[in-house]
Amino acid sequence: MKAPVIPANEPERLHSLQESGLLELDTSPAFDRLTRLAKRFFNVPLAMVNIIDDQQLIAKSVDGEAVTPYPRNVSFCGYTILSTTALVVVDTLRDARFADNPFVIGQPGFRFYAGFPLRLRDGASVGTLCIFDYAPREFTDTDLSVLCDLGALAEDEFAAVSAATTDELTGLFNRRGFNQFVRFTLSVARRRAEPLTLGWMDLDHFKQINDQYGHEEGDKALKVMAGLLRASFREADLLVRFGGDEFAVLFADTDEQGAWIAMHYLTEQVAHYNERKLHPWTLQFSWGVSEFDHNRNDQQQWLKKADENMFTMKQHRGLVR
Repeated sequence: MKAPVIPANEPERLHSLQESGLLELDTSPAFDRLTRLAKRFFNVPLAMVNIIDDQQLIAKSVDGEAVTPYPRNVSFCGYTILSTTALVVVDTLRDARFADNPFVIGQPGFRFYAGFPLRLRDGASVGTLCIFDYAPREFTDTDLSVLCDLGALAEDEFAAVSAATTDELTGLFNRRGFNQFVRFTLSVARRRAEPLTLGWMDLDHFKQINDQYGHEEGDKALKVMAGLLRASFREADLLVRFGGDEFAVLFADTDEQGAWIAMHYLTEQVAHYNERKLHPWTLQFSWGVSEFDHNRNDQQQWLKKADENMFTMKQHRGLVR
């Protein structure tokens, strides 16, 4: 099959997606309601709300059987985001774009698709609301109108997620909140000639917690980590869940040595918590710190350095190869 082309504004599109907070969203009752409604109204076996990043399609809500994520270059939705209107394929075997698609000629054997492109407030097309069937079918003007109405509701939810500055699960700042706050913090630190240090953390073996004990226990682990961050650091420090199992702390008026001491204190508090054996899993994390250089750094270099220092710790522990 011919892969969908990459939009001309792809760098800007991906930047908007990264800043939106949608990639970090684990679950959404609002999206789940929309896929339930779509599946029931259209009487189809599968309805989805998806995000399309640089390489793959990531499902944020699925009602029906679907294997996700899957490659963008063989996705129907990769074509949908190229348009401002819905894409309807009444018979995939009669459409040159999809007739030899592996999901058409192989399992699960899709023969019908309809998808609505979901945009952020800045116009970036970053996802889809779509439905599938295993047999060809007609799609009336009324059907199209309903799909567009459901898509508009999904876009409203996209906007709500993008406007939020706190992580729903942990109550910490999210990526968007961090990006909004850090510019102000850097400006104040420069004017006052104060040190500013970033601590970057990544939970070790978090995937194993999800795989072995389930996502509910994984969520508990994230909440526990957030609680230990609050208990270990000052109110003036900015606590962030960047997404997934990544956390950060912005230490105000603190140099790298001071941040190092604070991170060691957190390590001790995590160890004490593990000794209580309240869960079938234990919390472990790797970390790195980086002090902002007011003369040389920009924000991205600073974040990258903290992440690199964290990654070095993982390497020393044999967690990555």
